Amino acid sequence: MINYAEKGGTLSFRVQVAPRASRSEIVGEHNGALRVRVAAPPVDGAANEELIKTLARAFKVSRRAVQITGGSSAKLKQVSVVGAKAAALAQFSNAEGRQNTGSAGVPPAAARNFPDH
Repeated sequence: MINYAEKGGTLSFRVQVAPRASRSEIVGEHNGALRVRVAAPPVDGAANEELIKTLARAFKVSRRAVQITGGSSAKLKQVSVVGAKAAALAQFSNAEGRQNTGSAGVPPAAARNFPDH
């Protein structure tokens, strides 16, 4: 479950950012924070800008409605979104139900069922 606060039409929550991903996407929940992969590198604020664009698109608000309020140079950030609803955040939390698979569609070695010898 993603921890959040809702006050005066503004939704505040933590975001765990993974820069230099193959594409920008919301992955789900990680340790009480929304986990987001961004394609941009963490250089000159590029990853922060990509995070703002990704969240604005996901919450269907303008980019100006999304603010990074803490941790601008860290992977764990505090974010506020004006006009966002907690129900939308809960939807992203449930998005993590998909199976973690490798590039060939095969689960990682740690997740495979090997017989005990």
